[in-house]
Amino acid sequence: MKLIVGLGNPGIEYQFTLHNLGFLTIDRIAERCGVFVDNRHARAMTGRARIGSEAVLLAKPETYMNLSGMSVRELVVKHEIDPQQDLIVIYDDLDLPFGSLRVRPKGSPGTHNGMKSISGALDSEDFARIRIGIAPDKKLSDGAKYVLSQIKKSQVQVVDEALDNAADAVEVIITQGIQAAMNRFNRKTEPEAAE
Repeated sequence: MKLIVGLGNPGIEYQFTLHNLGFLTIDRIAERCGVFVDNRHARAMTGRARIGSEAVLLAKPETYMNLSGMSVRELVVKHEIDPQQDLIVIYDDLDLPFGSLRVRPKGSPGTHNGMKSISGALDSEDFARIRIGIAPDKKLSDGAKYVLSQIKKSQVQVVDEALDNAADAVEVIITQGIQAAMNRFNRKTEPEAAE
């Protein structure tokens, strides 16, 4: 079984914030699979689905972003998940261009507190991740305030496409492997060559 974790904060006030793009991607995958993420266990809302021939567990930790690792560790232990092979974490990234995607088989958590929590709880950075770019147009004075701001009307279309791409990336990782997903989705952030 694959464990697909989207990061975010529980509660209606956070539902459509930039910091909840992981949760929103899980919702998009669930919608495509015709399932609900409404089972509460291991401090997460979860739902079971199939992608290709693979059984997957979709999860939205309810521990709040900065303690995401507590829930992820419980899920990994309970379902005997090998993080290196079977865990995919989806989250927002302030360092990537808005709406872009970056797929990686492993790496440092950077400044993302949710990823720091997961890496610490698993004592490893060796698991797949999909980062969704939320970098603003101008320099920020308060990053925390920005990531917890509501998605603006002008951003909805780009966010919608990013969620579709992230859901597609999960499908490609599971059915074709992470290298195929990197080849397909990581290119989109590169500037296009001049004609």
